[in-house]
Amino acid sequence: MASRPPAGDSPGVTTPASAPRRKPSWAGRNYTLLTAAAIVTNLGSHGALIAAAFAVLDAGGDGGDVGLVAAARTLPLVLFLLIGGAIADRLPRHHVMVAANVLNCVSQAAFAVLVLAGEPQLWQMMLLGGLGGAGQAFFGPAAEGMLMSSVSGEQVGRAFALYRMAMQGAGLGGAALGGLLVAAIGPGWVLAVDAAAFALAGALRSFLDVSHIPERAPGEGLIADLRDGWREFTGRPWLWSIVAQFSVVVAVVGAAESVFGPLVARDELGGAGPWGLALGAFGAGTVCGAFLMMRWKPRRLLFAGTLCVFPLAAPSAALAVPLPVAGLAAVMFVSGVAIEVFGVSWMTAMHQEIPEEKLSRVAAYDWFGSIAMVPLATALAGPAESAFGRTPSLWGCAALVVLVTAAVLFVPDVRNLTRRTTHVASAGTPADAVPDPVAAAAEASPDGEGAVGRLG
Repeated sequence: MASRPPAGDSPGVTTPASAPRRKPSWAGRNYTLLTAAAIVTNLGSHGALIAAAFAVLDAGGDGGDVGLVAAARTLPLVLFLLIGGAIADRLPRHHVMVAANVLNCVSQAAFAVLVLAGEPQLWQMMLLGGLGGAGQAFFGPAAEGMLMSSVSGEQVGRAFALYRMAMQGAGLGGAALGGLLVAAIGPGWVLAVDAAAFALAGALRSFLDVSHIPERAPGEGLIADLRDGWREFTGRPWLWSIVAQFSVVVAVVGAAESVFGPLVARDELGGAGPWGLALGAFGAGTVCGAFLMMRWKPRRLLFAGTLCVFPLAAPSAALAVPLPVAGLAAVMFVSGVAIEVFGVSWMTAMHQEIPEEKLSRVAAYDWFGSIAMVPLATALAGPAESAFGRTPSLWGCAALVVLVTAAVLFVPDVRNLTRRTTHVASAGTPADAVPDPVAAAAEASPDGEGAVGRLG
Protein backbone atom coordinates (compact mmCIF):
# COMPACT_ATOMS: atom_id res chain seq x y z
CA MET A 1 0.00 0.00 0.00
CA ALA A 2 1.60 3.26 -1.11
CA SER A 3 2.35 5.88 1.47
CA ARG A 4 0.76 9.32 1.17
CA PRO A 5 3.04 11.89 -0.53
CA PRO A 6 4.54 14.47 1.83
CA ALA A 7 2.90 17.89 2.02
CA GLY A 8 3.86 20.03 -0.95
CA ASP A 9 4.66 17.07 -3.22
CA SER A 10 2.54 16.07 -6.16
CA PRO A 11 1.86 12.37 -6.76
CA GLY A 12 4.02 12.32 -9.86
CA VAL A 13 7.13 13.82 -8.28
CA THR A 14 9.95 11.38 -7.59
CA THR A 15 11.01 11.22 -3.93
CA PRO A 16 14.57 12.50 -3.47
CA ALA A 17 17.19 9.85 -2.80
CA SER A 18 17.99 11.51 0.50
CA ALA A 19 14.44 11.03 1.81
CA PRO A 20 14.13 8.44 4.59
CA ARG A 21 12.99 5.01 3.47
CA ARG A 22 9.40 4.27 4.34
CA LYS A 23 8.60 1.65 6.94
CA PRO A 24 8.17 -1.87 5.48
CA SER A 25 4.56 -2.85 4.83
CA TRP A 26 4.75 -5.67 7.36
CA ALA A 27 5.79 -3.30 10.16
CA GLY A 28 2.29 -1.99 10.77
CA ARG A 29 0.81 -0.60 13.94
CA ASN A 30 -0.04 -3.92 15.56
CA TYR A 31 3.33 -5.44 14.72
CA THR A 32 5.15 -2.41 16.14
CA LEU A 33 3.10 -2.44 19.35
CA LEU A 34 3.55 -6.19 19.80
CA THR A 35 7.31 -5.96 19.28
CA ALA A 36 7.71 -3.00 21.64
CA ALA A 37 5.64 -4.73 24.33
CA ALA A 38 7.62 -7.97 23.92
CA ILE A 39 10.90 -6.09 24.40
CA VAL A 40 9.58 -4.49 27.60
CA THR A 41 8.34 -7.76 29.11
CA ASN A 42 11.44 -9.74 28.14
CA LEU A 43 13.71 -7.15 29.71
CA GLY A 44 11.74 -7.45 32.94
CA SER A 45 10.97 -11.16 33.06
CA HIS A 46 14.47 -12.49 32.40
CA GLY A 47 15.81 -10.40 35.25
CA ALA A 48 12.89 -11.48 37.43
CA LEU A 49 13.77 -15.17 36.96
CA ILE A 50 17.14 -14.48 38.57
CA ALA A 51 15.53 -12.29 41.24
CA ALA A 52 12.98 -14.98 42.19
CA ALA A 53 15.71 -17.59 42.68
CA PHE A 54 17.75 -15.28 44.89
CA ALA A 55 14.64 -14.22 46.81
CA VAL A 56 14.10 -17.87 47.75
CA LEU A 57 17.74 -18.30 48.74
CA ASP A 58 17.82 -15.04 50.72
CA ALA A 59 14.76 -16.24 52.64
CA GLY A 60 16.72 -19.28 53.82
CA GLY A 61 15.66 -21.72 51.10
CA ASP A 62 17.90 -24.15 49.25
CA GLY A 63 18.14 -25.46 45.71
CA GLY A 64 15.14 -27.72 46.28
CA ASP A 65 13.03 -24.74 47.32
CA VAL A 66 14.08 -22.85 44.19
CA GLY A 67 12.93 -25.86 42.17
CA LEU A 68 9.59 -25.91 43.98
CA VAL A 69 8.92 -22.26 43.14
CA ALA A 70 9.86 -22.92 39.50
CA ALA A 71 7.62 -26.00 39.40
CA ALA A 72 4.76 -24.02 40.94
CA ARG A 73 4.96 -21.67 37.97
CA THR A 74 5.25 -24.44 35.38
CA LEU A 75 2.33 -26.59 36.57
CA PRO A 76 -0.46 -24.01 35.98
CA LEU A 77 1.15 -23.16 32.64
CA VAL A 78 0.76 -26.77 31.53
CA LEU A 79 -2.71 -27.18 33.04
CA PHE A 80 -4.31 -24.06 31.54
CA LEU A 81 -2.58 -23.80 28.16
CA LEU A 82 -5.27 -25.58 26.15
CA ILE A 83 -8.06 -23.61 27.82
CA GLY A 84 -6.11 -20.41 27.20
CA GLY A 85 -5.82 -21.24 23.51
CA ALA A 86 -9.53 -21.91 23.15
CA ILE A 87 -10.46 -18.69 24.96
CA ALA A 88 -8.03 -16.67 22.84
CA ASP A 89 -9.79 -17.89 19.67
CA ARG A 90 -13.22 -17.13 21.21
CA LEU A 91 -12.58 -13.65 22.66
CA PRO A 92 -10.66 -10.67 21.23
CA ARG A 93 -7.05 -11.73 21.63
CA HIS A 94 -5.79 -8.37 22.81
CA HIS A 95 -8.28 -8.43 25.68
CA VAL A 96 -6.93 -11.81 26.78
CA MET A 97 -3.35 -10.52 26.52
CA VAL A 98 -4.05 -7.40 28.57
CA ALA A 99 -5.92 -9.37 31.25
CA ALA A 100 -2.99 -11.79 31.51
CA ASN A 101 -0.56 -8.88 31.79
CA VAL A 102 -2.66 -7.43 34.61
CA LEU A 103 -2.54 -10.76 36.46
CA ASN A 104 1.24 -10.99 35.98
CA CYS A 105 1.67 -7.38 37.12
CA VAL A 106 -0.34 -7.94 40.29
CA SER A 107 1.38 -11.24 41.17
CA GLN A 108 4.88 -9.83 40.63
CA ALA A 109 4.04 -6.67 42.58
CA ALA A 110 2.79 -8.80 45.49
CA PHE A 111 5.94 -10.94 45.26
CA ALA A 112 8.06 -7.76 45.39
CA VAL A 113 6.18 -6.41 48.42
CA LEU A 114 6.64 -9.70 50.28
CA VAL A 115 10.37 -9.76 49.58
CA LEU A 116 10.89 -6.10 50.46
CA ALA A 117 8.78 -6.34 53.63
CA GLY A 118 10.74 -9.14 55.23
CA GLU A 119 10.91 -12.91 54.99
CA PRO A 120 8.42 -14.35 52.51
CA GLN A 121 7.13 -17.85 53.16
CA LEU A 122 7.79 -20.60 50.63
CA TRP A 123 4.08 -21.28 50.11
CA GLN A 124 3.49 -17.58 49.38
CA MET A 125 6.20 -17.53 46.73
CA MET A 126 4.85 -20.73 45.21
CA LEU A 127 1.32 -19.32 45.10
CA LEU A 128 2.43 -16.10 43.42
CA GLY A 129 4.60 -18.04 40.99
CA GLY A 130 1.58 -20.18 40.14
CA LEU A 131 -0.49 -17.09 39.38
CA GLY A 132 2.24 -15.92 37.04
CA GLY A 133 2.24 -19.28 35.27
CA ALA A 134 -1.54 -19.18 34.89
CA GLY A 135 -1.28 -15.72 33.34
CA GLN A 136 1.34 -16.99 30.88
CA ALA A 137 -0.92 -19.93 29.93
CA PHE A 138 -3.58 -17.50 28.70
CA PHE A 139 -1.16 -14.93 27.32
CA GLY A 140 1.05 -17.19 25.19
CA PRO A 141 -1.51 -18.61 22.73
CA ALA A 142 -3.27 -15.25 22.42
CA ALA A 143 0.01 -13.47 21.73
CA GLU A 144 1.10 -15.98 19.10
CA GLY A 145 -2.25 -15.80 17.33
CA MET A 146 -2.22 -12.01 17.49
CA LEU A 147 1.29 -11.77 16.05
CA MET A 148 0.53 -14.13 13.18
CA SER A 149 -2.68 -12.27 12.30
CA SER A 150 -0.80 -8.96 12.31
CA VAL A 151 1.60 -9.67 9.46
CA SER A 152 1.09 -10.68 5.87
CA GLY A 153 2.95 -10.62 2.61
CA GLU A 154 6.00 -12.15 1.06
CA GLN A 155 8.16 -10.86 3.91
CA VAL A 156 6.42 -12.56 6.86
CA GLY A 157 9.57 -14.56 7.57
CA ARG A 158 11.53 -11.34 7.91
CA ALA A 159 8.88 -9.92 10.23
CA PHE A 160 9.00 -12.99 12.48
CA ALA A 161 12.81 -12.94 12.45
CA LEU A 162 12.95 -9.31 13.53
CA TYR A 163 10.38 -9.96 16.26
CA ARG A 164 12.36 -12.91 17.58
CA MET A 165 15.63 -11.00 17.36
CA ALA A 166 14.12 -8.18 19.43
CA MET A 167 12.80 -10.67 22.00
CA GLN A 168 16.03 -12.62 22.25
CA GLY A 169 18.13 -9.47 22.49
CA ALA A 170 15.87 -8.09 25.22
CA GLY A 171 16.02 -11.39 27.08
CA LEU A 172 19.81 -11.46 26.87
CA GLY A 173 20.07 -7.88 28.08
CA GLY A 174 17.43 -8.43 30.75
CA ALA A 175 19.27 -11.41 32.22
CA ALA A 176 22.56 -9.51 32.33
CA LEU A 177 20.96 -6.37 33.75
CA GLY A 178 18.85 -8.38 36.19
CA GLY A 179 21.90 -10.13 37.61
CA LEU A 180 23.63 -6.79 38.18
CA LEU A 181 20.55 -5.23 39.77
CA VAL A 182 19.96 -8.18 42.08
CA ALA A 183 23.50 -7.75 43.37
CA ALA A 184 23.19 -3.95 43.60
CA ILE A 185 19.69 -3.29 44.96
CA GLY A 186 18.31 -6.71 45.88
CA PRO A 187 15.77 -9.11 44.33
CA GLY A 188 12.69 -7.31 45.67
CA TRP A 189 13.28 -4.19 43.61
CA VAL A 190 13.99 -6.24 40.47
CA LEU A 191 10.62 -7.98 40.94
CA ALA A 192 9.00 -4.54 41.30
CA VAL A 193 10.60 -3.45 38.03
CA ASP A 194 9.16 -6.57 36.36
CA ALA A 195 5.69 -5.69 37.68
CA ALA A 196 6.05 -2.21 36.18
CA ALA A 197 7.19 -3.76 32.88
CA PHE A 198 4.02 -5.87 32.75
CA ALA A 199 1.92 -2.76 33.42
CA LEU A 200 3.61 -0.85 30.59
CA ALA A 201 3.36 -3.78 28.19
CA GLY A 202 -0.33 -4.24 29.00
CA ALA A 203 -0.92 -0.56 28.29
CA LEU A 204 0.78 -0.89 24.89
CA ARG A 205 -1.21 -3.99 24.01
CA SER A 206 -4.49 -2.26 24.88
CA PHE A 207 -3.99 -0.13 21.75
CA LEU A 208 -3.92 -3.12 19.40
CA ASP A 209 -6.39 -2.90 16.53
CA VAL A 210 -8.43 -6.05 15.85
CA SER A 211 -10.80 -4.56 13.28
CA HIS A 212 -9.12 -6.59 10.52
CA ILE A 213 -9.98 -9.88 12.25
CA PRO A 214 -13.40 -11.29 11.28
CA GLU A 215 -15.92 -11.64 14.08
CA ARG A 216 -16.01 -15.12 15.54
CA ALA A 217 -19.09 -17.16 14.74
CA PRO A 218 -20.95 -18.34 17.85
CA GLY A 219 -19.37 -21.60 18.98
CA GLU A 220 -20.80 -24.69 20.63
CA GLY A 221 -18.81 -24.26 23.84
CA LEU A 222 -15.29 -24.54 25.16
CA ILE A 223 -15.09 -28.33 24.86
CA ALA A 224 -16.22 -28.17 21.23
CA ASP A 225 -13.56 -25.53 20.55
CA LEU A 226 -10.91 -27.75 22.09
CA ARG A 227 -12.04 -30.71 19.97
CA ASP A 228 -11.95 -28.53 16.87
CA GLY A 229 -8.42 -27.41 17.69
CA TRP A 230 -7.40 -31.04 18.27
CA ARG A 231 -8.74 -32.06 14.86
CA GLU A 232 -6.82 -29.20 13.27
CA PHE A 233 -3.67 -30.28 15.12
CA THR A 234 -3.86 -34.02 14.44
CA GLY A 235 -4.95 -33.56 10.83
CA ARG A 236 -1.54 -32.18 9.82
CA PRO A 237 1.29 -34.75 10.01
CA TRP A 238 3.99 -32.08 9.82
CA LEU A 239 2.48 -30.30 12.80
CA TRP A 240 1.94 -33.13 15.27
CA SER A 241 5.16 -34.93 14.33
CA ILE A 242 7.34 -31.88 14.97
CA VAL A 243 5.53 -31.12 18.23
CA ALA A 244 6.11 -34.73 19.29
CA GLN A 245 9.77 -34.33 18.33
CA PHE A 246 10.10 -31.18 20.40
CA SER A 247 8.40 -32.74 23.41
CA VAL A 248 11.54 -34.89 23.62
CA VAL A 249 14.06 -32.29 22.42
CA VAL A 250 12.93 -29.55 24.81
CA ALA A 251 12.77 -31.99 27.72
CA VAL A 252 16.25 -33.49 27.33
CA VAL A 253 17.93 -30.20 26.38
CA GLY A 254 16.23 -28.57 29.36
CA ALA A 255 17.45 -31.31 31.68
CA ALA A 256 20.99 -31.09 30.30
CA GLU A 257 21.19 -27.32 30.65
CA SER A 258 19.30 -26.81 33.91
CA VAL A 259 20.62 -29.81 35.86
CA PHE A 260 23.78 -31.25 34.31
CA GLY A 261 25.21 -27.98 32.97
CA PRO A 262 25.67 -26.27 36.36
CA LEU A 263 27.11 -29.49 37.83
CA VAL A 264 29.67 -29.85 35.04
CA ALA A 265 30.53 -26.16 35.36
CA ARG A 266 31.08 -26.56 39.11
CA ASP A 267 33.18 -29.71 38.89
CA GLU A 268 35.05 -29.30 35.60
CA LEU A 269 34.95 -25.71 34.30
CA GLY A 270 35.56 -23.48 37.30
CA GLY A 271 32.12 -22.55 38.60
CA ALA A 272 29.13 -20.41 37.71
CA GLY A 273 31.07 -17.81 35.74
CA PRO A 274 32.03 -20.08 32.81
CA TRP A 275 28.50 -21.50 32.69
CA GLY A 276 27.07 -17.99 32.56
CA LEU A 277 29.45 -17.23 29.68
CA ALA A 278 28.21 -20.31 27.81
CA LEU A 279 24.57 -19.33 28.31
CA GLY A 280 25.39 -15.82 27.17
CA ALA A 281 26.95 -17.27 24.00
CA PHE A 282 23.73 -19.18 23.35
CA GLY A 283 21.73 -15.96 23.73
CA ALA A 284 24.07 -14.15 21.34
CA GLY A 285 23.62 -17.01 18.87
CA THR A 286 19.83 -16.67 18.94
CA VAL A 287 20.15 -12.97 18.07
CA CYS A 288 22.51 -13.75 15.19
CA GLY A 289 20.24 -16.56 14.00
CA ALA A 290 17.26 -14.24 13.88
CA PHE A 291 19.33 -11.70 11.96
CA LEU A 292 20.29 -14.44 9.48
CA MET A 293 16.62 -15.30 8.93
CA MET A 294 15.87 -11.69 8.03
CA ARG A 295 17.99 -12.33 4.93
CA TRP A 296 17.49 -16.02 4.20
CA LYS A 297 14.16 -17.47 3.08
CA PRO A 298 14.54 -21.24 2.64
CA ARG A 299 12.02 -22.59 0.16
CA ARG A 300 11.46 -25.87 2.02
CA LEU A 301 10.66 -24.32 5.37
CA LEU A 302 10.39 -27.30 7.67
CA PHE A 303 13.16 -29.31 6.01
CA ALA A 304 15.65 -26.49 6.56
CA GLY A 305 14.34 -25.87 10.07
CA THR A 306 14.48 -29.54 11.08
CA LEU A 307 18.04 -29.92 9.84
CA CYS A 308 18.92 -27.10 12.22
CA VAL A 309 17.59 -29.06 15.19
CA PHE A 310 20.48 -31.54 14.97
CA PRO A 311 22.98 -29.01 16.44
CA LEU A 312 20.89 -28.92 19.63
CA ALA A 313 22.51 -32.27 20.48
CA ALA A 314 25.93 -30.60 20.55
CA PRO A 315 25.72 -28.84 23.96
CA SER A 316 24.95 -32.13 25.73
CA ALA A 317 27.85 -33.79 23.91
CA ALA A 318 30.14 -30.86 24.77
CA LEU A 319 29.21 -31.18 28.45
CA ALA A 320 29.80 -34.96 28.30
CA VAL A 321 33.39 -34.58 27.07
CA PRO A 322 33.62 -31.89 28.65
CA LEU A 323 34.99 -29.25 26.29
CA PRO A 324 36.91 -26.30 27.70
CA VAL A 325 34.98 -23.09 28.25
CA ALA A 326 35.83 -21.59 24.84
CA GLY A 327 34.71 -24.73 23.02
CA LEU A 328 31.49 -24.99 25.03
CA ALA A 329 30.70 -21.33 24.35
CA ALA A 330 31.26 -21.87 20.60
CA VAL A 331 28.95 -24.89 20.62
CA MET A 332 26.29 -22.99 22.52
CA PHE A 333 26.55 -20.08 20.06
CA VAL A 334 26.02 -22.38 17.06
CA SER A 335 23.05 -24.08 18.73
CA GLY A 336 21.54 -20.63 19.40
CA VAL A 337 21.83 -19.73 15.72
CA ALA A 338 20.32 -23.07 14.72
CA ILE A 339 17.28 -22.87 16.98
CA GLU A 340 16.38 -19.47 15.56
CA VAL A 341 16.49 -20.83 12.01
CA PHE A 342 14.00 -23.46 13.13
CA GLY A 343 11.91 -20.98 15.11
CA VAL A 344 11.40 -18.53 12.27
CA SER A 345 10.72 -21.34 9.79
CA TRP A 346 8.18 -22.86 12.17
CA MET A 347 6.34 -19.58 12.73
CA THR A 348 6.22 -18.96 8.99
CA ALA A 349 4.79 -22.42 8.36
CA MET A 350 2.15 -21.95 11.06
CA HIS A 351 1.24 -18.53 9.65
CA GLN A 352 0.78 -19.87 6.15
CA GLU A 353 -0.97 -23.16 6.91
CA ILE A 354 -3.26 -22.64 9.93
CA PRO A 355 -6.59 -20.81 9.55
CA GLU A 356 -6.55 -17.47 11.39
CA GLU A 357 -9.55 -18.30 13.56
CA LYS A 358 -7.76 -21.40 14.91
CA LEU A 359 -4.25 -20.02 15.40
CA SER A 360 -4.40 -19.70 19.17
CA ARG A 361 -5.84 -23.17 19.75
CA VAL A 362 -3.20 -24.79 17.54
CA ALA A 363 -0.50 -22.70 19.22
CA ALA A 364 -1.74 -23.95 22.59
CA TYR A 365 -1.40 -27.60 21.51
CA ASP A 366 2.07 -26.73 20.18
CA TRP A 367 3.10 -25.16 23.50
CA PHE A 368 1.54 -27.95 25.54
CA GLY A 369 3.29 -30.69 23.61
CA SER A 370 6.61 -28.88 23.74
CA ILE A 371 6.74 -28.28 27.50
CA ALA A 372 4.65 -31.11 28.97
CA MET A 373 7.64 -33.43 29.49
CA VAL A 374 10.03 -30.80 30.89
CA PRO A 375 9.10 -31.29 34.58
CA LEU A 376 9.44 -35.07 34.21
CA ALA A 377 12.82 -34.82 32.46
CA THR A 378 14.28 -32.45 35.03
CA ALA A 379 12.96 -34.62 37.86
CA LEU A 380 14.54 -37.74 36.33
CA ALA A 381 17.91 -36.11 35.62
CA GLY A 382 19.21 -36.74 39.14
CA PRO A 383 18.14 -40.41 39.29
CA ALA A 384 19.57 -40.94 35.78
CA GLU A 385 22.94 -39.58 36.93
CA SER A 386 22.88 -41.91 39.93
CA ALA A 387 21.91 -44.93 37.84
CA PHE A 388 24.05 -44.44 34.73
CA GLY A 389 26.54 -41.70 35.56
CA ARG A 390 26.64 -38.09 34.41
CA THR A 391 28.63 -38.61 31.20
CA PRO A 392 26.47 -41.49 29.84
CA SER A 393 23.34 -39.52 30.74
CA LEU A 394 24.56 -36.52 28.74
CA TRP A 395 25.45 -38.71 25.76
CA GLY A 396 21.95 -40.18 26.06
CA CYS A 397 20.46 -36.67 25.86
CA ALA A 398 22.46 -35.95 22.71
CA ALA A 399 21.45 -39.28 21.14
CA LEU A 400 17.76 -38.70 21.81
CA VAL A 401 17.87 -35.31 20.05
CA VAL A 402 19.52 -36.89 17.01
CA LEU A 403 17.15 -39.88 16.90
CA VAL A 404 13.84 -38.01 17.15
CA THR A 405 15.00 -35.35 14.68
CA ALA A 406 16.07 -37.97 12.16
CA ALA A 407 12.71 -39.71 12.60
CA VAL A 408 10.79 -36.52 11.75
CA LEU A 409 12.61 -36.28 8.41
CA PHE A 410 10.77 -39.45 7.35
CA VAL A 411 7.48 -37.48 7.36
CA PRO A 412 6.90 -36.39 3.73
CA ASP A 413 5.20 -33.11 4.67
CA VAL A 414 8.20 -32.09 6.77
CA ARG A 415 10.51 -32.61 3.81
CA ASN A 416 8.24 -31.11 1.17
CA LEU A 417 6.22 -28.25 2.67
CA THR A 418 7.22 -25.08 0.81
CA ARG A 419 6.58 -21.37 1.00
CA ARG A 420 3.30 -20.54 -0.71
CA THR A 421 2.20 -17.70 -2.93
CA THR A 422 -1.29 -19.18 -3.31
CA HIS A 423 -4.25 -19.19 -0.97
CA VAL A 424 -4.67 -22.00 1.51
CA ALA A 425 -8.17 -23.31 2.10
CA SER A 426 -9.61 -22.73 5.56
CA ALA A 427 -9.91 -26.46 6.05
CA GLY A 428 -6.14 -26.61 5.95
CA THR A 429 -5.56 -28.18 2.52
CA PRO A 430 -3.81 -26.26 -0.24
CA ALA A 431 -6.08 -24.70 -2.80
CA ASP A 432 -5.84 -26.22 -6.27
CA ALA A 433 -3.29 -23.83 -7.69
CA VAL A 434 -5.59 -20.85 -7.32
CA PRO A 435 -3.36 -17.93 -8.29
CA ASP A 436 -3.12 -15.04 -5.88
CA PRO A 437 -2.96 -11.86 -7.98
CA VAL A 438 -1.76 -9.79 -5.04
CA ALA A 439 1.09 -12.19 -4.43
CA ALA A 440 1.96 -12.23 -8.10
CA ALA A 441 2.11 -8.46 -8.10
CA ALA A 442 4.29 -8.54 -4.99
CA GLU A 443 6.76 -10.88 -6.66
CA ALA A 444 6.99 -8.53 -9.61
CA SER A 445 7.41 -5.38 -7.48
CA PRO A 446 10.87 -3.93 -6.89
CA ASP A 447 10.81 -4.25 -3.09
CA GLY A 448 9.16 -7.68 -2.90
CA GLU A 449 6.57 -6.45 -0.41
CA GLY A 450 2.91 -7.30 -0.62
CA ALA A 451 0.23 -9.64 0.62
CA VAL A 452 0.08 -13.34 -0.05
CA GLY A 453 -2.84 -15.68 0.47
CA ARG A 454 -3.93 -15.81 4.10
CA LEU A 455 -5.38 -18.74 5.94
CA GLY A 456 -9.06 -19.19 6.31
